[in-house]
Amino acid sequence: MATPAKKFINNPNDVVTEFIEGLVETYPGLQYLDGLPEVKVVLRADVSAADYDKVAVISGGGSGHEPAQAGYVGEGMLTAAICGDVFASPPVDSILAGIRAVTGPMGCLLVVTNYTGDRLNFGLAAELAKTEGFKVETVIVGDDCALPPPRGIAGRRGLAGTILVHKVAGAAAAAGLSLEEVAAEAKHASEVVGTMGVALTVCSLPGQATSDRLGPEKMELGLGVHGEPGAAVVDIQPVDVVVSHVLQQILSPETNYVPITRGNSVVLMVNGLGGTPLMELMIAAGKAVPKLQLEFGLAVDRVYTGSFMSSLDMAGFSMSIMKADQSILKRLDAPTKAPSWPVGTDGNRPPAKIPVPLPPFQQNKNEESLGRPQELSQQGQVLEAAIEAAATVVISLKDSLNEWDGKVGDGDCGSTMCRGAKAILEDMKNYYPLNDAAETVNEIGSSIRRVMGGTSGIIYSLLCKAAYAELKANAQSEVTPKNWSDALKSSISAVSKYGGASAGYRTMLDALIPASKVLEEKLSVGEDPVSAFVLSAEAATAGAESTIQMQAQAGRSSYVSAEILASIPDPGAMAAAAWYSATARAVKEQSQGL
Repeated sequence: MATPAKKFINNPNDVVTEFIEGLVETYPGLQYLDGLPEVKVVLRADVSAADYDKVAVISGGGSGHEPAQAGYVGEGMLTAAICGDVFASPPVDSILAGIRAVTGPMGCLLVVTNYTGDRLNFGLAAELAKTEGFKVETVIVGDDCALPPPRGIAGRRGLAGTILVHKVAGAAAAAGLSLEEVAAEAKHASEVVGTMGVALTVCSLPGQATSDRLGPEKMELGLGVHGEPGAAVVDIQPVDVVVSHVLQQILSPETNYVPITRGNSVVLMVNGLGGTPLMELMIAAGKAVPKLQLEFGLAVDRVYTGSFMSSLDMAGFSMSIMKADQSILKRLDAPTKAPSWPVGTDGNRPPAKIPVPLPPFQQNKNEESLGRPQELSQQGQVLEAAIEAAATVVISLKDSLNEWDGKVGDGDCGSTMCRGAKAILEDMKNYYPLNDAAETVNEIGSSIRRVMGGTSGIIYSLLCKAAYAELKANAQSEVTPKNWSDALKSSISAVSKYGGASAGYRTMLDALIPASKVLEEKLSVGEDPVSAFVLSAEAATAGAESTIQMQAQAGRSSYVSAEILASIPDPGAMAAAAWYSATARAVKEQSQGL
């Protein structure tokens, strides 16, 4: 038996009413008519019909598309929003109440999305308002470009392009234009915008089970904001491919949905449908802009990215493209107090990227000191083999580290370490001065710092910087085993000092501290350096494996229950033991080959 989708709600029948109450508590510039739950109208707190001297701009529709439409109520945008139940058009009486509440002698414009229920209810409300003496104009927005041109009377669906129309109409009204002029600008805006949506899942309605219409490996092109079927269900594709298809569909000269041709200026809106992370929306925006510029020959004057008209918790996004002339850009850039309209730009943007500044000392270093030597010394050959072995084993452990980290952390330990290891291998081919051990360790730290984010990146950067300082302080033509042992000890001290961890905290130090102690002890009694290194590697492995019995006291694992930790070793410790052991094996192999 299907169970309702998980949601933070009370009674499913009360979600819209309680949303409105929370919205008004959050934004003091908004209020609602005291007719809940039957009359659900959000309006500007600074407007009353009796003395309002500008055109009122009103929109609305079924709820579940938040922030649309109530989030766009505010000076410079909507004067009121009429909320229906989830995915249900608001009743005529609610629309009429909203008109009465905010419409003064200048009249009101109704901006209506092109769905049959909305057209009928807003249409009847407009006619009733006119009989009461109100001046009312209506603009229907149908910006959907996903489906073939309709043959019947339904027309194109109203999607996220409606939000751009709201902004144009609201700015025109705020500028003091007449009802006819505001309606004309809104109608023009509605005729030059096109939208298409794609989704990985359908949405789940409050109190209802989630549909499994889309399989785990499928996505839907052109589905509606109520989850209604779209143009096609296809295999999941990379976002590059998806963006190309969406743009091609909107701008297709065959359907001619929008009058946009090469050389035109446009506005792009990338809209999340409720369950899509902002990261993914930004990726889509970043891919769309150059495609519009290079493939379609368009100037992209404004980009808006975020969730503007959602579909509850649907994982998907839509793209809207509006032809932009100076009058439209002026309306989009005009100030507004609507809480959900994004902070805009006037188009005078600086370059998207600038060079990364280098530290003064690095600019002054001669190329020979940083470059790879033409001929490696014996020490350089050993160092190269050790680095290559350590990086290679880390790359091979990527999936295992991610799996462990997924149970006790955030699941990215392997990916983060792998990025660092690959950068080290690549940089070593060109930049590492392998005949100079101290400088090579310093360059390893630079490679890590450049590509490894999060806690792991900074810890390994500290590790390398401390080791470099120790090796540099005892500069000799050849780095001795004791120098390496002292460098490891200094590295551990630095990580412990700044990170706060020590032995038994279930971190990478639980591998490195035993290794350091064994290495120091064996060297102090005259043990063969290579044998001492191998024995210390065994201690590192044993220390890493012992973390299964430890309660975490540092990092994200400290939030995980002891029961879960008892079955998983610390991923950071296992990674450290792996590269340390690989380094020891490589040194041993090199010594046997000499």
